[in-house]
Amino acid sequence: MSIQPGRGSGRNPLQLVTAVIFAASLGTAASAQDSVKIGFHAPLTGFAAADGKSARQGVELAVKEANAAGGLGGKKIVLVTYDDEGKPENAIPIANKLIGQDKVIMTVSGSYSGPTRAAAAVFQRAGMPYISAYAIHPDITRAGDFVFRTGMMGEVQGRAGAKLIGETLKKKKVEIVAVNNDFGQALTAGFKEAAPKFGLEIVAERTFGMADRQFGPLVTQIKADNPEVIYAPGYFFNAGPLVAQLRAAGVTADVIGQEGYDGQRFIEIAGKAAEGVIITTSLDRDSQAPATRAFITDYEKEYKDRVDMVAASGYSAISVALEALKKAGSQDGKTIRDTIRQNTFETAIGKLAFNNLGEVKKAVQVQVVKDGNFHRYGVIDDLQYLAPPER
Repeated sequence: MSIQPGRGSGRNPLQLVTAVIFAASLGTAASAQDSVKIGFHAPLTGFAAADGKSARQGVELAVKEANAAGGLGGKKIVLVTYDDEGKPENAIPIANKLIGQDKVIMTVSGSYSGPTRAAAAVFQRAGMPYISAYAIHPDITRAGDFVFRTGMMGEVQGRAGAKLIGETLKKKKVEIVAVNNDFGQALTAGFKEAAPKFGLEIVAERTFGMADRQFGPLVTQIKADNPEVIYAPGYFFNAGPLVAQLRAAGVTADVIGQEGYDGQRFIEIAGKAAEGVIITTSLDRDSQAPATRAFITDYEKEYKDRVDMVAASGYSAISVALEALKKAGSQDGKTIRDTIRQNTFETAIGKLAFNNLGEVKKAVQVQVVKDGNFHRYGVIDDLQYLAPPER
């Protein structure tokens, strides 16, 4: 059952709330005594709505499956969902409302770094566990010991990109072309830190705006620079046009993307130009791990759509939350926090365990677009090299 306010002009983003209740009987909301509330926010409208939709579907699938299996100790799981529109200024009031009005016991972010960073401090002050599904900025977990991340830090994924180019592809001349926000900056920082280790020559470093879709002058510059590889942090909605325009201009350099590309929308936008693009990400479509295979099968059956990293990350983050609640046997924030820190979790994106900073050590999946879909290209599993910071 979905509860939504009526639509009208000038509505406040906080009105874009749905309490998603998977009750045993249609039309019956779970009462406070026999339910457990978990908060969730994502960009359900605006520039990142496609990612918000995927994250929400992943989370809702996990909750649906958990409730079908008996919920938490017989209590139904109620997911309280807000649309943050991908805007940091919306995240703080949403966090306060989840804590003060909705009385959730923990929250998952299915949003980007800006909103997640803003909300993290609020949940930390409240002593409420908060899990970021895929936002990459390093400051998110530095908000405090109640904040966790199931995805990779940007710097870690950037280091993986450098290793992929220098060690696997054995290329040297690299041009960095990055979106000019937290996402692009964090990935670029990690890449540049690791580049000397693999003898990479950065021939140029360029940026583009989040709203950019036409890249004529930038493509002309890249063509003149003549790199062997283009390391291009961005999102599907700008990476798709960028790759298409590069190929149309005759630029044949390998394009290395990241999890921002990870989804069918990138392939649809870039068209045939997407073929051969390689990305670092969290989801291996060809994995035979039971948790991953079950998730992919169930998700694609439920939503009649191809799975992506964002959906897998949302599903995995809420799975960690639900498993921690089961193991904790308590709704006390400190107990739940300690349970997350002390356990290992089997998820759709691999086995996860958290360090002192709330970060995970895990392998980086490398996928390539082949025949209109992402497939395994390789894996970077040097966990010492990929280790996130401890503080």
